[in-house]
Amino acid sequence: MSSRRNFIQMVSAPLLAMPFISQAESTAESLTSVEDGPILKVALLGLGGYANIVAKAMQNCKRAKITALISGTPSKLDQWGEKYNVPKTHRFSYEELNKIKNNPDIDAVYIMTPNLRHPEFAIQVANLGKHVISEKPMATNVKDAQRMIDACKKAGVKLLVGYRMHFEPNTLEIIKKREAGEFGKILFFQGLSGFIIGDPKQWRLNKQLAGGGSMMDIGIYSINGARYMTGEEPIWVTAQETKTDFEKFKEGVDETIQFQMGFPSGAVASCLSTYALNNLDKFYLNGTKGFAEMMPSTGYGPIKAKTNKGELSYPHITHQTTQMDEFAAILHDGKVPKIPVDGEEGLKDMKIIEAIFEAVKTGKKVALK
Repeated sequence: MSSRRNFIQMVSAPLLAMPFISQAESTAESLTSVEDGPILKVALLGLGGYANIVAKAMQNCKRAKITALISGTPSKLDQWGEKYNVPKTHRFSYEELNKIKNNPDIDAVYIMTPNLRHPEFAIQVANLGKHVISEKPMATNVKDAQRMIDACKKAGVKLLVGYRMHFEPNTLEIIKKREAGEFGKILFFQGLSGFIIGDPKQWRLNKQLAGGGSMMDIGIYSINGARYMTGEEPIWVTAQETKTDFEKFKEGVDETIQFQMGFPSGAVASCLSTYALNNLDKFYLNGTKGFAEMMPSTGYGPIKAKTNKGELSYPHITHQTTQMDEFAAILHDGKVPKIPVDGEEGLKDMKIIEAIFEAVKTGKKVALK
């Protein structure tokens, strides 16, 4: 997988119009189509690198619009406000978050801060009566993830997690084929997720802010992918950690973890999460009748996929554009996505991550309840 910086540069480049085969376009639309309806009015909270990608992608949304900005950096509020035509009355510091209450121009708040702060902001936003969108991982531990879910339920608002791949057409087509039995009995899944991390002082290498290292950032893709590609929930995990740079990857910040998962059907998964190797972005699903392979599998695209019957050729649409339009349909229309994107989905991944950390620490197989 390319580095996060390369991804940002790629997505920031001008989008080129592409001629698509009509049949492929029609099929892709059937998998990810969003009906016309009310616009989802979104406040972006935490104006960092990923928020920049989301903001640019939202310029092409049919049903989602940036209507407010929330940041701890005044200069960013000014710059982003001018860039995305958000008036000064709708630019807020973190200390001014309470001002969004009863604001008719805000339906939901998309939280894109370091992982540690997701729960505190999610709970505050929920208590202000706004829907919560949290970037993944939704928290740094299971306890805080559950607190987020409970707060949103109590406030009567919805909690969504930024699982953009859950709307990606190649991914959905492979799941459709698996459900139709085209691959037979699923036996094995492989997930490789990694890149060489850059700046050693960034928050993703801070145990307190990130909750870990590569697993919280990139390994979660293989965990989540194993679940939706096999269609099962794991019942056990084993894991082994490798660390070569003890200065960059301090205590509690994982550099590389190999982990395995077992499923009720007998299928097994073998996965790798790393901050020390590039060109790792691959899913492979194997069954008694066929296989599916995705490489790249979770990068910002285009996603490349094939099965034993040939390549898939769905047109690439910026993932965050599709995600935000789908979120509008979920929040305004009650649409039920093929793969869940709610807080319970995020909680399942958090439980698996904690089990993997336990397996690394103890060297034992850890059962999942």
